[in-house]
Amino acid sequence: MQYILIADDNHDITDVLSTYSKKEGLEPIIAYDGEEAFRLFEHYNPAAVLLDVMMPKEDGYEVCRKIRAKSNVPVILITARGEDFERIMGLDIGADDYIVKPFSPSEVMARIRAVLRRMTRTEKDIKSGNIISLCDMIINLDEYTLHINGKKMSLTKKEIETMWTLAKNPNKVFTRDNLLDSLWGFDYFGDSRTVDSHIKRLRAKLDAVEHPDWNIKTIWGVGYKFEIAE
Repeated sequence: MQYILIADDNHDITDVLSTYSKKEGLEPIIAYDGEEAFRLFEHYNPAAVLLDVMMPKEDGYEVCRKIRAKSNVPVILITARGEDFERIMGLDIGADDYIVKPFSPSEVMARIRAVLRRMTRTEKDIKSGNIISLCDMIINLDEYTLHINGKKMSLTKKEIETMWTLAKNPNKVFTRDNLLDSLWGFDYFGDSRTVDSHIKRLRAKLDAVEHPDWNIKTIWGVGYKFEIAE
């Protein structure tokens, strides 16, 4: 049986999401504050997590950070506010998706299906070949680490997955929709600005170390590719 952790201090919301989760074949585990959410996470090891951002005791951002320190389980943040900086903050700390209230429960379930599909694809990649050594860079998807010239880069889970996807396919152009689907599991719910902001932050971190033999290149009007210098 697969569990899904639903953490929100609004009982109406947890009741509705619980009902829809059961229809998806997931067993809901309910928490009404951040401390309880993390305690239940450690106990049940759920397949996916829905976290309200504004919860008593500990907010969803803090719970997400704690979960990310221990697990790569898909995490979707839910909030009543949809400002870009909050979405970016959520993605920066390792959330896989971000939903703004009010929402359709059917859409939430669609996003859960999408992130679980993406997680399955990532696990297959790990089993089939989990290390990329290219130019001066080594990506280890077992350990979720990336080194450039022997220096370990401080990257989020999503940033390492982005580098893995791009570097595994040198010189292949990925559209923004390709990256949204394969990395976030957004399917048709994604926003191309999410990809652009994510790549911008990733480049800033990578550029702290010289890497003249490769680069993440923008293909204007299309997307991005991992380009190896000739």
